[in-house]
Amino acid sequence: MSTRFVGDTAALLGRSLRHISRSPDTIISTAIMPVAFLLLFVYVFGGAIRAGSDRYVNYLLPGILVITVASGVSYTAYRLFLDLKGGIFERFQSMPIARSSALWAHVLTSLVANLVSLVVVVLVALVMGFRTGAGVLDWLAVAGIMMLFTLALTWLAVIPGLTARSVDGASAFSYPLILLPFVSSAFVPTESMPGPVRAFAENQPVTSIVNTIRELFAEQRVGADSWIALGWCAGLLVVAYGLATAVHHRRIR
Repeated sequence: MSTRFVGDTAALLGRSLRHISRSPDTIISTAIMPVAFLLLFVYVFGGAIRAGSDRYVNYLLPGILVITVASGVSYTAYRLFLDLKGGIFERFQSMPIARSSALWAHVLTSLVANLVSLVVVVLVALVMGFRTGAGVLDWLAVAGIMMLFTLALTWLAVIPGLTARSVDGASAFSYPLILLPFVSSAFVPTESMPGPVRAFAENQPVTSIVNTIRELFAEQRVGADSWIALGWCAGLLVVAYGLATAVHHRRIR
């Protein structure tokens, strides 16, 4: 990794973060839906859902964190689409900067923005009664999993951001990602689901990610779910990164 690439990426990252700081509604709107789900399920449906002896907000929060990231990465596709259509990439290519620095700046901006949104959601959950005895290492492990998951979904978001023909098309890819936690262990234990639905729920990435975070918050010994979660995140990251960079090289010559 060259010094030029690092410097160019840092400069463009600063540009993107300044844009976000001037319109904080982006992060606020990203956090609104997950917070709304948190309030809805805890205070409306929580009394009717049995998820063990623990508080339902403790059971629910890991799934809400996944939804936060899934909704947040749609802004990466949105911003990429606007930059591409606005000719920003062409202007950058006429300047003596590293070819992929603009793309990496968008990806790192997504990491920062989603981290802020995740912190907001956790703070709201604490106000609502979320409690954990997790130590510093447990919290760092949760943060690491969420950042890896965010990075994987962000590179996935790059693809529609570079290929979509409309703003709606650029951000619509996130809708299935937001719905995926509903067919997982995020809201209810998978044991309560009918056979085929349960089989799908137990073998999709969200369930392993949610279960791992839940075990870390509960100070339980992390089991096989952690390796499955890391495998899903790493595999998705490799595939998404490969496809995104291929599309980028084809679109930005």
